[in-house]
Amino acid sequence: MENQTTSTKQIALTYGLILGFVSIAFAVVLYAMGKHLDGGSLNTIGSLVITIGIIVFGLRTFKIGNGGFLSLSEALKTGLAIVLIGTIISLLYTYVFMTYIEPNFMSQVMELQQQKALEANPNLTDEQLEAMETITKKFSSPMIIMAVGLVWSLFIGFVISLIAGLIMKKAPEQDY
Repeated sequence: MENQTTSTKQIALTYGLILGFVSIAFAVVLYAMGKHLDGGSLNTIGSLVITIGIIVFGLRTFKIGNGGFLSLSEALKTGLAIVLIGTIISLLYTYVFMTYIEPNFMSQVMELQQQKALEANPNLTDEQLEAMETITKKFSSPMIIMAVGLVWSLFIGFVISLIAGLIMKKAPEQDY
């Protein structure tokens, strides 16, 4: 009996779409709850749990579809492809969100950062606050945010895929 093989492309597309749309749903829920500006542990942990879960399920599906075998290189390739597709979908939503749904999002974030900075250090001068605002504005365009988001997501996806691949890897036994 032949082993049925599942392609990286098939798994990456399926689980990448799932990751993208689940990430969008999570962002919409945060927005509806008014927690989208916090950037706190709820956002970070929630996103990380979603990403880990979907990559692990994708690798598990790949392994099952390939007769129970998974190499580390296949895990890395599949995991990164899942993250790439999911991140592109999520970033498209982020662009739409920042451009059309909540065009004042970055100014709200900067205002919140200034408040937190003043709470942490009430002796900040107006010049220091202006310098903070200038630096923040340079890095707050949607394109820069999307580029940084893509690189960060790929890094996190690499780490998750590496760890999951090391745990799940199984090579076919060699006959000598």
